[in-house]
Amino acid sequence: MRLPETISVKFTEEDAEYVSVRPIRRQTFRLRELVDMILTVTGRDAARIRQILRSGTVVYHFFRYSWQGFDADPAELAALLAEFPADLPPADPRRIFDAAGCSLALIESPATGRAPIKIERAAAERKSLFASRSFWDSLLSIAEESRNAVVYVGYSYGLRADAYRLDLSESQASALRANAAKLAPRPLRAPMAGMGILGKVIFLCPRKS
Repeated sequence: MRLPETISVKFTEEDAEYVSVRPIRRQTFRLRELVDMILTVTGRDAARIRQILRSGTVVYHFFRYSWQGFDADPAELAALLAEFPADLPPADPRRIFDAAGCSLALIESPATGRAPIKIERAAAERKSLFASRSFWDSLLSIAEESRNAVVYVGYSYGLRADAYRLDLSESQASALRANAAKLAPRPLRAPMAGMGILGKVIFLCPRKS
């Protein structure tokens, strides 16, 4: 069947512990808006997206969204998905990490269940009085020194950026923690100090085209 232009969607907070009695809200989505949300869950996987559209339900950011399921025409769905960014192929030069284009970094622990620390460039670039560099400078210097170890991991639809991973060595993790104590803005110092083991950094670079 042809893809609908708009879809009536119900949504409520998802609660895995017990049957939720929270209120159900309703909203009309344009098809592109609904597919945009589904992409953050599935990636650009046409088969999964088509199955979710047919099932009429998806969980996104702790909310369950539901609608009258429909069978999407594969050709029409493919044309719609072509409007969204795709993972870059291995040989594409745009996959090379560009520190200057990075706007966000996530510092992750190998410990299960720990939320990553979000480092926004605008905040981390601020220098404290008498400091010769910022915490953002120190973070990117680690990436520059380990350029061959920075690996492209795909496009993040949720964050709308290409993601690159750097697995930290013990010395890099120690240097990062020490730099955070000296250079990071105050709101970042406590999370960095309490993070425990620093396992990796995910660098996010918004795509230019």
